[in-house]
Amino acid sequence: MQHNIGIIMNGVTGRMGTNQHLLRSIDAIRKQGGIKISASETIMPDPILIGRDASKLAQLCAITGIEKMTTNLEEALEDPYNSVYFDAQVTGQRHASVKKAIEAGKHIYCEKPSGTSAAEALDLYHLAQQAGVKNGVVQDKLWLPGLRKIKRLIENDFFGQILSIRGEFGYWVFEGHSIPAQRPSWNYRKEDDGGIIVDMLCHWRYVLDNLFGKVKAVSCIGATHIPERIDEKGKSYPATADDAAYATFELEGGVIAHFNSSWTVRVRRDDLLTVQVDGTKGSAVAGLRECYIQHYGNTPKPVWNPDIPQPINFFSDWSRVPEQEPMDNAFKVQWELFLRHIVLDEPFPWSLLEGAKGVQLAEKGLESWSKRAWVNIDELV
Repeated sequence: MQHNIGIIMNGVTGRMGTNQHLLRSIDAIRKQGGIKISASETIMPDPILIGRDASKLAQLCAITGIEKMTTNLEEALEDPYNSVYFDAQVTGQRHASVKKAIEAGKHIYCEKPSGTSAAEALDLYHLAQQAGVKNGVVQDKLWLPGLRKIKRLIENDFFGQILSIRGEFGYWVFEGHSIPAQRPSWNYRKEDDGGIIVDMLCHWRYVLDNLFGKVKAVSCIGATHIPERIDEKGKSYPATADDAAYATFELEGGVIAHFNSSWTVRVRRDDLLTVQVDGTKGSAVAGLRECYIQHYGNTPKPVWNPDIPQPINFFSDWSRVPEQEPMDNAFKVQWELFLRHIVLDEPFPWSLLEGAKGVQLAEKGLESWSKRAWVNIDELV
C-alpha cells in the first residue's frame, strides 16, 4: 500500500527551497521509492511546486520529473488532495501564507524563522492548534552528523558534567564589488527581515534547548561590519542589517554557551560550523559531519612559556569519532519524520511553538544589543 501525500511546496525557487527541501529531501525521497514504513507500506510525497516565476518552476519540474506546478497558491489550497503546506518563502511573507493554509485545513511544515516576531510566530501556533492541524518547523541542525555524534556522547555520559559550549559559525560572504556574493541581498537589509541575529539565534535556540538545556538568558551584541554591498542586479545598496553577532547564553544548570555568528569571518577551523563542548570528564569538537574527542586521560598539561616554541601539538591528542550509524541529509531526515507524523501519528515535537521560541530568542538578542544588557528568556505559553 502506498500513502500518497499531496504537498504544496511554496518558495521552492529560492536557494534553500530548491537545494535542501526539493532536491535533497523530497526529490531524494521519491527517487528512493518513498519512506518504507512496513513490509507492504510506503509513504510517497506528491508535491505541487508553487512560486511567482513559472519558468523557474518549469525548470525544477524538468530536473525532478515532478509534473505539478502553479503560480496560484489559492488554487493549490483549494484542492483537497493537497493535505500538507510547506513554506520556504522570505520570512515576511510566511505569516499570511501559512495562515491561509491553516484556514484551508492543511497540515503545516515551514522554514525558520516562523515569523517576523515572536508574537506573529506564536499566533501561527495557536491558529494551528485551534484548527487541529499538525505542524512543524525546520530545525535541521539537530540531524547534522556532527551534532548527532555530540548527542550520542551526552547519552553515554562522555562529558561528565557539561561546563560550557563554544560555537563558531560563518564564513566570508563576498560584498559583490569584484566577486559576486554567495548569499541573497535581502539577508543584509533589515527592512527585508534580514540580519544574522534573526537568522542564526533561531538555530542556536533549538540546538541548545534540545542538546544541552533550556536557554534562561542572553547577552548579545551585533554589528554591521560591511556597510555597503552589491545586489543581484549589480547595484550597490546600504547594508542595514547585522552581519555578525556575538552572543552568550545562560542555560539551565549553570552551563554557559557562547556562539559567534558571522558573514564577515575567514575560516581557519575544521568546518563552517564548529561546536566545542567541555565537561569534567572530556571534551568534543564537532563540525557539520566530523567529531573529535579528548578524554580526561588524554588531556595534556601545558605550561605557559612564550619564550620557547610550543612543545605540545594540541591536535594530536584528539580522536575522531567513527561512523557508527548511517546519517542522511539533515533536512531529508526531518522531512521523513514529519511525513511519518502525518501518516502514522508518530511524535513530532518540533512544532510551531518550538519555532516561536527561536524567534523569541532572536528578539531577546536584539533587545540585549539595544540595551547593552543581559535579558531573561520567559516561558512562551
